[in-house]
Order: sequence, then structure tokens, then C-alpha cells
Amino acid sequence: MIVPSCRVLAASVSLCALSLSIAHAQTAGDPAPAPDFVVTATRSPLAISQAGSAISVITAEEIEKESPKSPADVLRRVPGVTVTETGGPGATTTVRIRGAESGQTLVLIDGIRVNDPSTDSGEFDFSNLAAVDIERIEVLRGPQSAIYGSDAIGGVINIITRKGKGAPRFSVGVEGGSYSTIAGRAAVSGSTGPVSYAFSTTGFNTSGFSRYGYRIGRIEDALSSPLEKDGASRIGAAGRVAVALSPDVEVEIGGYASQNNAAIDNSASSFEFLPDGPSKTRQQLYEGHARLTANTFDGILKNTFLVSGSRTDRDYKLIGSYFLPSLYWDEYGYQGGRTAAEYQGDLKLGTFGLLTFGAKIEQETLLSTSRNVLPFPTNEVENVDASQNTRSVYALHQFSPIENLHLSLGGRIDDIEDGDTFGTWRATAAYEIPNSGTKLRTSLGTGAKAPTLYQKFDPFSGTADLESERSVGFDVGIDQRLADDRVLLSATFFANRFRNLIAYGMAETCGPQQIYGCFINVNRARTSGIELSADVDVVPAWMRVKASYTYLEAFDEETDLRLARRPEHQGRLGFAFTPLPGLSIEPSIVLVGSRFSSPGELYELAPYARFDLYADYKINDTFSIYARAENLTDANYQEVYDYGTAGRSFYAGLRATW
Repeated sequence: MIVPSCRVLAASVSLCALSLSIAHAQTAGDPAPAPDFVVTATRSPLAISQAGSAISVITAEEIEKESPKSPADVLRRVPGVTVTETGGPGATTTVRIRGAESGQTLVLIDGIRVNDPSTDSGEFDFSNLAAVDIERIEVLRGPQSAIYGSDAIGGVINIITRKGKGAPRFSVGVEGGSYSTIAGRAAVSGSTGPVSYAFSTTGFNTSGFSRYGYRIGRIEDALSSPLEKDGASRIGAAGRVAVALSPDVEVEIGGYASQNNAAIDNSASSFEFLPDGPSKTRQQLYEGHARLTANTFDGILKNTFLVSGSRTDRDYKLIGSYFLPSLYWDEYGYQGGRTAAEYQGDLKLGTFGLLTFGAKIEQETLLSTSRNVLPFPTNEVENVDASQNTRSVYALHQFSPIENLHLSLGGRIDDIEDGDTFGTWRATAAYEIPNSGTKLRTSLGTGAKAPTLYQKFDPFSGTADLESERSVGFDVGIDQRLADDRVLLSATFFANRFRNLIAYGMAETCGPQQIYGCFINVNRARTSGIELSADVDVVPAWMRVKASYTYLEAFDEETDLRLARRPEHQGRLGFAFTPLPGLSIEPSIVLVGSRFSSPGELYELAPYARFDLYADYKINDTFSIYARAENLTDANYQEVYDYGTAGRSFYAGLRATW
């Protein structure tokens, strides 16, 4: 768990002819038209073979096989991505890309920003991600502020829900298993005439285990009574309706909502006498958007008008003790909101490529409250009520000066009202060597992240004149197809430099009431590494192998110490066997090297290997049954110091699609 800070302080590329022909119906919020296309890399459909950026696609089939308790686990398949879950399902879950901070990863749902403006660093908590009917997840690695603005320093994760098409499609599923876990899903999608639709809902409930100390011998042995269980539940829903008003005009309305309830444990610090306490949290996430797409001038100019909003509500009930036998009971509330209006134009330039340009205005809001229940009751206090507006303009030119060479060059300016103004840029290149299956690619760009409202206006730690965090990064890679595309190999080297990073510390600029310190621009960091992936169809229709590996160097340049929670080595090896028609068996191993849980190389965490097994059997065209075994070897490991992880677990379910 991340305890609220008040308590802590108190103690590119030219499009090919095919992508141009379908571009009128696609935006960064729509599913790509085919598995070999992506929309996140350039905000418009692009063949992966022409992408100069490093991008990975996680398919609906892969997502469906992940646990509904922790759908973010599917991101562990992507090289360069690190997932950290603080003590089991329902707890704070963060994602880092290429060693950047979790708040430097921009998260989109159907192209809409959902990072939480009310948190310290503006990160997205993936415990709020429900296993709705997700069509695909695109992970774009490297600094992307030139096309997406603030927060996209490490990269972008775009979660794309299903869009209805064709005859009605229905699916339902139920699952149960270890830790008294039950889960269910339902979805419907399709189209009739000019109207397409897709709706889905999902939920799970688990008794869980103690987040603090579970399966950690030195903690369990020191306690006189068993650790309490920390349960969790989550419900979620998503929907999209699109109406084609004419062959050239389409209107879409969509949204996403989830609520995550979890029992949590307190910070396991030397000051806390009751880390295994009865604290609770409730988080609610809402996203809604309306999008109008219109093609003009015989399809030469595609216009997209987007109005969107998102809101995250977080409530904490923290019960613990700093000095026995006295107890504290504090309640905190955080509301972070975002509303935006944006125009994007995609102008076809014929042999000169495609020009994407746009403008956006966005408002972020933060409201935080607190009150004490014990030992002395107080009235609710409003700590922060702040907002800020950001105006942005951007452009991206994609073109192919010669055959098989695809280039892009883009830039963006973000102007924060009564705050910082920053410009960013990005360039990419991809070259397909004819008749070889080889693509060489490279990208170079800058990133920026505006200070959060919390960092600027929190009365206990805020600094109003903070500057934006900045970065510069590049990568160079090679993608290779062999044996009639049965073998897909990829290798990437990357490096990033970060400056003006916002950290909490003491400085002469801190106010007189900030006796514990404040947020200041002080840190510098560097990351570099290698990303490898392989997808090999060893025996067609019988055996397939997928593997990924990341080597990461991530250091604080001030101290030359490793950054926290970034393993030097991590990888995944997965197999897919189809020994009988309809039967699939997929064992996998997740490997994570040693890393430090806290800054300053404190609390080293041991490396671990987790062995999972998934199997499903298609009974007929409608029904299938499946089983999933997690951590079969009962590996004992921690992702955060003193917080436990699940032991050997078994789950089974039934799925129907018609």
C-alpha cells in the first residue's frame, strides 16, 4: 500500500496504400484493422513493418487467459516493462517502462488519458483496470511526449476495448479457485445497419491473504497471532456505440467505469506498531468520451473532434498505532479529474506522405480532504482544491523518401496556464531490406512531465514553481522474420537521460511550515538496456514458443546507486502446445532478478522464478473449459519489501461464446 503523503509527512513514417484507405475510420482510440497494424505509434493506423518506434501488441486471446484478479499481469510479457503489485490483487499496482518512474508512463483507455491527477506523481494504478472485453493492448516504448504530451516520458500503454462489428456476438464466463476467489464476465458486441455497439462487464471477489508479511518467515514467526486476510473486490464495465451518419461521418460515444475495494495494510515502517491492521481503501475510475470523425475533400483530410473526461476517486480508512496502546484512525479522500477537448487532422499528401496535426485544451483538478476519528475526532478538512489548464499543439509528418525507407518527424508544445511551457520532438526511421524479412529501426526524441497538482499545491509539501521533468532517449533495433514468418525475432538497445526530476527533500526554498521538506527539482537519472523477444512456431498447429528478456541499467546520477524496483534482469518464457484438436496447454516461467525495494539500494529483494500453467479445452463451437495454476512451485518471493505474494494457486472456469 502507498500511504497518503499527509500521514507520511506527519511522522515517422509514411502509411502504405492499405493503411491510407482505412484511415478514415480509425483513431488512436480504435482497434487497429488487423494484427499487423497499430494506432498508438503515430495516432493513426500504421503497419508494424513500417514503425520506427519499439511497439508491442498484446492480443485479446492473450489477455483473456490472464487472471481477472490481476489483468495487468499480461504486461509482464512485454520486454522493457516492469509490473509491481503491493501485496496481492486489489493493492496498488504500478507499471514502469524502460526504468522510468510509474508516473512517467502514460496510460490510455480507448485513446483517453486515465492517469490519476490526484496522486503524488500522477501515475495510473492498474488495480483499477478491470478485465472488460479488451480487444488489444499496445505498448509504445521510449519518450513519446512529442505526440502525447506530459507523462509519456517512459512510454504509452493504450488499452483498446472491443468495437462492435458484424453479427451479434455474446460471451459469458465464470471462474473460481484459491483464496475463495470467484469471478465473472459478460460481453455483447455487433452492428446493425449504421450502428455498431459493444458492452461488457466483469467482477471478482477474493478473501485474499495478508498483504503484510504473508509467507515471510521472519515476520510470521515473530507474531503471536495469525495474520489477518486482506480481501478485495472489483467490478467494471465498458461500452462503445458508434453511428455512421454517412459514408464519411461517424459519431462514437464510449466509456469505462470500475470500482476497486480492498483491505490494505499499513506502511511497514519502524514507526508503525500495527502494520497488519484493518485499513481499507475504495477507488473508483470513470472515463467517458464522444468522438466525431469526418472525412472531407474526397477523403484527403480526415477530421477528428474529441471531447473526453476521466475521474478517479480514492478513499482511505487508515487504522494503526505509532505508540502502543494508543490507536489512530484517519480518513483521507482524493478526487482527481480531467476534461479535454481536442481536434486532430490527418492530411494525405500523396507521394509526400501523411501530415497529422492537432490542438488540445485540458483541465486537471484535485480535491483532497482528511479528518481524524481517533484519538481526537475532528471535522473534515479540505487540504487541496486546485486546478490547472494545459493548451497543446502538435504535428507529425510521415513520409517515404525512397522505397522501403519510412521516416517521421514530429513536435509538440504544451503550455500550462500560470506554469511551465515545454516543447518536445521525436524522429523515427525504419528500413525494410528487400526480400530478407529484415527491418532496421531507430527513434530519437525528448520527453517532459509537468509537475502534478499535488506536488505544486499540497500545503505540507507542495512547491508552486516546480519545473517540468525532462528526458531525452533513443533506441536502435532490428526485427527479423524467418521461415515464412514462422520465426519472429526482435532486438533493441535503448538509452535515456532524465533531468529536473522531482523528489522530496529539504531545501532553502521550502516554506516555514514545511518542516519535513518539500518537492524540489533535484534528481538526475540514466537508464539503458537491451530488449529481446522471440516468437517461434516450432511445429505448426502443435507447438509455439514465445520469449522475452530485458537487461536494464537504471541509476540515480547523483548517488550512482540503482533505482528502486528495477531488476537488472527479467524475462518470460512461454510455450503453447496443441496435442489434440481443441486442447491447448501453455506453461510459462517468469524470471525476475534481484532489485532494491527502496531508494538508496535499501531492502534488496531476492531473484525469483514463477512457474504458471494454463490449459483450455474447446468442447464445441460455444463452450470451453479452462484451468490455470499459478506459482506451481510455490516460489516464495516479494515484489515490495515485507509485502507477501500468493503461493501455489489453482483456478478453473467455464466460458461460452456465440
